Amino acid sequence: MRLADQRYVKVNQGFLDLTGYQKDEVLGRALYDIDILKDAAALDVAKERLREGRMVPQMQADLELPDGGRKLVIVAGQPVELDDEPCMLFSFADLEPRRQAENELRHSEERFVTTFRLAPVAMAITTWDERLLCDTNDAFHQLTGWSPDEAMGKAMPALRLWEEPKFLDAALEDLAERTAFRGRDARLRAKDGGITDCLVSAASISLRKDTCILWVIQDIHERRHSELELIGAIEAVMKDTNWFSRTVVEKLANLRAPHGAARPVETSELTRREKEVLSLLCEGGDDAAIAKEMGVSRNTLRNHVARVYAKIGVNRRAQAILWARERGYPLQRPIR
Repeated sequence: MRLADQRYVKVNQGFLDLTGYQKDEVLGRALYDIDILKDAAALDVAKERLREGRMVPQMQADLELPDGGRKLVIVAGQPVELDDEPCMLFSFADLEPRRQAENELRHSEERFVTTFRLAPVAMAITTWDERLLCDTNDAFHQLTGWSPDEAMGKAMPALRLWEEPKFLDAALEDLAERTAFRGRDARLRAKDGGITDCLVSAASISLRKDTCILWVIQDIHERRHSELELIGAIEAVMKDTNWFSRTVVEKLANLRAPHGAARPVETSELTRREKEVLSLLCEGGDDAAIAKEMGVSRNTLRNHVARVYAKIGVNRRAQAILWARERGYPLQRPIR
């Protein structure tokens, strides 16, 4: 820009690409026709330096584009001479990608905060080192009984949130190795001392440049209680299995053993005789009928059943039937 009349006398392709102007739309125009300093962060300083023909320091500006849009840039001016005339050489750096990234980050954070606050599942964020609660949602306070004022800034161990103190240490070891885990069984202690069965998931997250932990705590107390009641009901029914429907057993096959139980052995580790016992159990016979079918005494049958229970990790007939049905029983019994 020529300082004498503040008109543009030269422009490069970089400026044209940055703004979308054509060359003949810029050359010969005055500064305030295409005001590159209109929304500069330090506009008064820029104007004063321009009048004095001195260097214009770097500053942010919002360039107006020919299509009506705007673009965030850094602009700076350096005095030069062109054809023996004092001029000001303006240079620009495009900050629009950064602004877009910041906007996307802000929108992402807003979505996260909204989801966090409204989630029906208890959620909390703690610091990594001291496990201090730095954010919690309403569901967390309803589940634990601790108010926001009571919980914020307190360490999880100080609130004695977990019935098993070693749970927290084990969870942190998992996070150190894998950065996240899902669906870990835990028993949460509320402020009033009540215990709730939960599934806990956690992940390391970055929050305001700090590494934190996001905890998601799902209350499964009612579901677990219902499962135990159902197991008890099956056990009661199995006391007289003569009328217990195989169809009902099949519908119950998806019921899992209590969470956290050790994984039982697979069927390949059972003997031929033990597989036969399982098949007969799945067919619904009582002890007398099964013993007769196998050609053994009831005491011998009970010994076989006890060995099967020990191998597959159960202690009830109902659990053994569910375990077997999930693995395709009853099988075709071996020919003796």
